[in-house]
Amino acid sequence: MQTSAAKIANADELALLPHAIQPERDFSDPANFINRELSWLEFNRRVLEEAQDPTQPLIERVKFMTIFSNNLDEFFEIRVAGIKQQIQSETSEIGPDGMSPSETFNAIQRLVHELVATQYDLWNKELMPALAKNGIRLHDVAQLTGKRAAWAKRYFQEEVFPMLTPLAVDASHPFPQLLNKSHNLLVRARAHQGAETLLAIVQVPRVVPRLILMPRGKGADEPWDYIYLASLIKHYIAELFPGLILDSVHAFRVTRNSDLYIDEEEAENLLRTIEQELRRSSRGNAVRLEVEADCPPDFKDLLLAFFDSQEADLYKLNGPLSMTHLMPLVTNDAFAKLKDRPFQPATDPALPPHADIFEVMRKQDILLHHPYESFDSIVRFIESAATDPQVLAIKITLYRTSGDSPIVEALIEAANNGKQVTALVELRARFDEAANIRWARQLEEVGAHVVYGVVGLKTHCKALLVVRRDSDRLRQYVHLGTGNYHHRTARTYTDFSLLTSAPELTEEVAIVFNTL
Repeated sequence: MQTSAAKIANADELALLPHAIQPERDFSDPANFINRELSWLEFNRRVLEEAQDPTQPLIERVKFMTIFSNNLDEFFEIRVAGIKQQIQSETSEIGPDGMSPSETFNAIQRLVHELVATQYDLWNKELMPALAKNGIRLHDVAQLTGKRAAWAKRYFQEEVFPMLTPLAVDASHPFPQLLNKSHNLLVRARAHQGAETLLAIVQVPRVVPRLILMPRGKGADEPWDYIYLASLIKHYIAELFPGLILDSVHAFRVTRNSDLYIDEEEAENLLRTIEQELRRSSRGNAVRLEVEADCPPDFKDLLLAFFDSQEADLYKLNGPLSMTHLMPLVTNDAFAKLKDRPFQPATDPALPPHADIFEVMRKQDILLHHPYESFDSIVRFIESAATDPQVLAIKITLYRTSGDSPIVEALIEAANNGKQVTALVELRARFDEAANIRWARQLEEVGAHVVYGVVGLKTHCKALLVVRRDSDRLRQYVHLGTGNYHHRTARTYTDFSLLTSAPELTEEVAIVFNTL
């Protein structure tokens, strides 16, 4: 046992530690703060560094590069959009880091241009050649010959051409309102030599795969040949303009402000208000313009004027305008040898497949560490609750789920089985608003009680409460966890889950649900 004298001695020693004699930190000094936006970009740099790591399997490197691109899209849609709004409103407030909105914007653009240049250098010099060596080839349609060229032309005529509509740009046809993250082609044409130049926009359809797999032989060693949809359209675009001379065709991509602006206290129907905002946000102000590296200056100037953008918003890319379209390479199971070996999470010994999960939870608490321990146990818990005749009610918070969520399917089944189902669906989960609106409607259609949380606050937690009539009394069973009820991301994201029937926790969770 420690004596009082020992405690005093230890206290004296603590007083001598460096942190105890440092002067109080000056929180007015900008040097003590890190700019939030630049810090986030450094995080995304680390994602790109995973793609640069030669010790990673090849397809894993491609995966990290697509994640880097997707992250950057969202960064521009929300964070850069917010900075630009501050600048346009002439907000000159200096942040704790000592930077004004304009200084932050300029620093962002310098860093992003550097990162994007690194990304495309990596793609062109390392990853694309390495893919080709492994039989995965990405072709420029203009370089195809023989049977491949014939197939590409037939595919264009049968699958793509009917989806295309050229949009003239002139005094009677204003520049079209192009959707966020849309791929487009700007075409310059003339009726004949010396005639006035005509401009048109051709939108790359979203309903056709952006990366197209060409037919391959049956042999295991046959290569996998892909072409980009934008490259295919660009090569055969003359078929959309019969009788005209095409001077030039250049692809571009626009990123728009996608933030939602909602006054919840004024909104009479939050779900409908968010739906309206989602429609508006797809046509928000342009915050980034991506063009091909060989885009001529006059085309560039035209586009900047059309989108009311500045030179700093422009990115010239030496490759595909979006690396996110390479995801089919990542998801192709045929490339398993070029990926990490699939990880198989463990099942907690207390929860074997045949076990009665409610009986187990009555006897003990279970703490799970995902993804090392399987999230299937949580899915099984809610699926058991949905079909158990002794379960009377289920309450849950939903922030992000998958498009094929077994969690939501179990809630729908529970409601169809006559159980009282209450779901708090967070409609403001960034970039999942539309999916959550869809789930909310499906749950309401089967009789579940759906609520949208507390006005002015986001509800981002993982909580599930099951009320069951056991042999002795009504008992509450609870799941609490970090992260989301998303069974797919649970395979890779690090989170904790607690399954418990302890009254000191279940009663408090019940109070939380009643409050929400």
